[in-house]
Amino acid sequence: MKRRNLMKSIAALALLMVLFVQVNAQKTCYVNSDYILANIPEYKTAQTALDQLSAQWQKEIEAKYSEIDKLYKSYQAEQILLTDDLKKKRIGEIEVKEKEAKELQKTKFGYEGELFKKRQELVKPIQDKIYAAVKQFAEDGSYAYIFDKSSDLIMLYTNPKYDKSDEILLKMGFKAGIKDDAGKSTNTPKGNTPGQTPGQQPTREMPTKKQ
Repeated sequence: MKRRNLMKSIAALALLMVLFVQVNAQKTCYVNSDYILANIPEYKTAQTALDQLSAQWQKEIEAKYSEIDKLYKSYQAEQILLTDDLKKKRIGEIEVKEKEAKELQKTKFGYEGELFKKRQELVKPIQDKIYAAVKQFAEDGSYAYIFDKSSDLIMLYTNPKYDKSDEILLKMGFKAGIKDDAGKSTNTPKGNTPGQTPGQQPTREMPTKKQ
């Protein structure tokens, strides 16, 4: 009985060793999608177009808030001379203008706003091409896993020899870029900081209407 149990234990250990070898034999590498995008001329063109739209819409929003600021200062200077009815009317006009400005900001820069949709229109096709190239590269090279260094995945250490970003660029028909010491492209286009809301204005405490 003991001999049979020993043989089972040895067989189980041998199976685990085989599985361990197989798992560790799987090829893995990583790419940096930010670096790849920065070295695709089509992406730079798209980013420039997005920046121009963003600047144009931000200018429109700032003009609206500038008008609101003038109305508010005018009200403050004249309120002592105004009747209660006129005060309510002027405050109401300011609130309507401020609501319009906030709605415009939301329409242009809010979640699924016009800038978001335009970015999807211009950038997503490029991202899809990168995914297709990565998928083909993985199939051709028999890679089990390909990680993205620029994603939320935490990579505490990366060996540059396993960075296949340049190979993906070449597979897509583009030249490899120039990296800095951190592995980022020195050609990264300048755009809005992620999470930044263009045209965002500070809130103003409005005078309280008298009932």
